[in-house]
Amino acid sequence: MNLKSGIAKAAGKSSYWFLHNVLKGGTSFPGKLAMKIDPQVLNALAHDYETVIVTGTNGKTMTTSLIVAALKQKYGDILTNPSGSNMQQGIVTAFLAHKQKKVKRKIAVLEVDEANVKMVTELIHPSYYVLTNIFRDQMDRYGEIYTTYAKIVDGIKLAPEATIIANGDASIFSSVALPNKKVFYGFDLDSAQKDNDAKAPVNTDGVLCPQCDHVIHFHDRIYANLGDFFCPHCGYKRPELKYSINKITEQTPNQLAFEMGAKDYSINIGGTYNIYNALAAYSVAREFGLNDDEIAQSFANNKRVFGRQELINYAGKDIDLILVKNPVGLDEVLHMLNTEPDDYSLVALLNANHADGIDTSWIWDGQFEDLNREQIKHVIVGGLRRKDMNFRLEVAGFNPDNMTVAKDNDDLIPQIAKLPTKKVYILSTYTALLALRKTMAEKKIIKAGM
Repeated sequence: MNLKSGIAKAAGKSSYWFLHNVLKGGTSFPGKLAMKIDPQVLNALAHDYETVIVTGTNGKTMTTSLIVAALKQKYGDILTNPSGSNMQQGIVTAFLAHKQKKVKRKIAVLEVDEANVKMVTELIHPSYYVLTNIFRDQMDRYGEIYTTYAKIVDGIKLAPEATIIANGDASIFSSVALPNKKVFYGFDLDSAQKDNDAKAPVNTDGVLCPQCDHVIHFHDRIYANLGDFFCPHCGYKRPELKYSINKITEQTPNQLAFEMGAKDYSINIGGTYNIYNALAAYSVAREFGLNDDEIAQSFANNKRVFGRQELINYAGKDIDLILVKNPVGLDEVLHMLNTEPDDYSLVALLNANHADGIDTSWIWDGQFEDLNREQIKHVIVGGLRRKDMNFRLEVAGFNPDNMTVAKDNDDLIPQIAKLPTKKVYILSTYTALLALRKTMAEKKIIKAGM
């Protein structure tokens, strides 16, 4: 580490200490400060780490968390960015914040924003890329799914020696020829009809064959553009899977049980999308030499992470705080809510800041109409675009008499306390979620920080 990098590291660590011990927060400023002093500081901080980059549209934070939990079973201390601050400055902060313990194998598992993969790769030289999925998300920032994947590929091309661990059920991930070793994971359910021939709904993104532009078909479609795909025109098909889910045995909003190989696994969280996240983590863990028992134990002990079905108890309510940010993710959360056996109340918070994506038209692609409205005893809408969310739910068939509007979080929190059900699900966009957690921390409902 040269003098410039050393000064940058010292300044960043000092600012991190002050922010977290005096001001009780801050995930990106220390990184920004260090990078201002030395734009190449990440290269110095990460030079002796074996690094795993996790990227894709949905599932990055949960997949990263599950990978870290699994690798700790064998390797102990793992460096990561648990807050989900996944741009370059947040990743620098993760290195600055990490108190390195003595380990035989220095491993970093990093969630990385899709548009930052190239910048991070230039400085870190990763050993593995984990690719979760590509869906339409923040069109104003990422563009179409092919543009998003091109940003990721631009980064991967800088590390041809790295291994790609990719969702084989996403046709886009096998569409570009790369020299890297590739490992694919996906669903290979025992119940699937291998001779089935089905298409995705007409408004599904990413279902054109990358080879011939004809519509892709599915032997078994799991959701959106994911599944056992094939092109009846040119023969393009899903690559061979090294790791797979064979059976789903339980699905509720708070529990998933499934089979991989000959072993049963469970995680304390709901949603089919989280089975994909678990499968991605399993694949990485196996590549790092963990056995099935070690992985199963780490999954069984997994904890909820920031904003990803985070559980909060307040005023006798069991509150499930869930980040939603794009149509596919929203739909999968709505499907998960339909596995809830009890009555519940729903809170929907919609912002349109830069970090959320300023275009909120995606809420019209989410199938709120599919919710079991008999179970939902009351609805609160909030956020900067609460009028848009209120109108969307009215169009979906929700009774305005059972809906209220919260003008801000100081108004929202007392309304939550008065809801008629014990279970409450809060669906929130990113900046609305941050603001709500900040207010809850100020009111001592939750601890400050992430």
